[in-house]
Amino acid sequence: MSVKASWDIFCVVVDNYGDIGVTWRLARQLVAEHGQQVRLWVDDLDTFARLCPGTSATTDRQWHEGVEVRHWQVDWPSAEPADVVIEAFACQLPNDYIKAMADSGRRILWLNLEYLSAEDWVVGCHALPSMQPDGLQKYFFFPGFEQGTGGLIREGDLLARREAFQADLAMRAEFLQLFGLEVQPATRLISLFAYENRAVTGWLDALANDTRPTQLLVPEGRVLGDVASWLGLAQLKAGDQHARGSLQIAVLPFMTQNQYDMLLWCCDFNAVRGEESFIRAQWAGRPLVWHIYPQEEDAHWDKLNAFLELYIRDLSPQAEAALREFWRAWNDGVGSGSAWITLQQHEPELRAHAGRWTHKQVANGDLAGKLVFFYTDWL
Repeated sequence: MSVKASWDIFCVVVDNYGDIGVTWRLARQLVAEHGQQVRLWVDDLDTFARLCPGTSATTDRQWHEGVEVRHWQVDWPSAEPADVVIEAFACQLPNDYIKAMADSGRRILWLNLEYLSAEDWVVGCHALPSMQPDGLQKYFFFPGFEQGTGGLIREGDLLARREAFQADLAMRAEFLQLFGLEVQPATRLISLFAYENRAVTGWLDALANDTRPTQLLVPEGRVLGDVASWLGLAQLKAGDQHARGSLQIAVLPFMTQNQYDMLLWCCDFNAVRGEESFIRAQWAGRPLVWHIYPQEEDAHWDKLNAFLELYIRDLSPQAEAALREFWRAWNDGVGSGSAWITLQQHEPELRAHAGRWTHKQVANGDLAGKLVFFYTDWL
């Protein structure tokens, strides 16, 4: 049984939306499924409003889906610290807030919610404490893919909703019609959400030259420039549709989180980026490729390869090699076309594998539930 508590979640919004996407989902789930009282402190309400329609960019205190959303400004307002305090993704809490925690005389659980990683050291570092100079104690909480980590964000009814959607072709057609799209018979659906990526050109060539027709659905984002260049255009915008060979391309508007989930559920293959869309694509139960955010000195390759080592464990050697090569080409920007052609030879196996992986992650628990249990046990 979980203990009811107040929670403060602090998030610095970055332009890739991953940080705010994760924390907004987490805040909503803590309220809806665990009955917790949650304040989400956001430093950029303009950006947050794109994920949460109805948000006012000029209102410092507002409520959405049971979550109190507060504007985190340079001039810190006086606020009583919560029972559980989460600094998301290494953002720095306001000094006045830390002082208020130290002066409160209460037991306050301070958590640093880390970025997602499959690297082998994560299990050993998860939930470790760190003493702070003011006498407070902070714990490091790592989302992850294995037992002994914090798991992944997953709403309690997510898989049931997904399975109902994927079993109902009329529901899929109705959703796509919202964006002026009709699914053509025997056509493969693919979503594309990536950073700027040199691999897009070779991949689009392969799709256009394929004997199988493809509809490529591209939500507004940073990869649009690469798609426009391939089409010989200066730019693309939401609502644009173009065709070349066997490939039809449709540009979709920026989506809410629920809409993006349904887009992933619609598709036979999903190209995703960062952390938020990467997690949601795994819950879609479909084959995927991950465009990981590039880091200095190529540190991101260790993170990508660590995930692949977990993900490919029960694939045949041939499918494993094909998946490795396409993910390498996608993130290296070279050879994506030929790697894609080889990958498609293993499509049935990769689709079945994606479903098994989803159920394996369900067995690992979910992030919100593990956070609530951790707090209850800590008390």
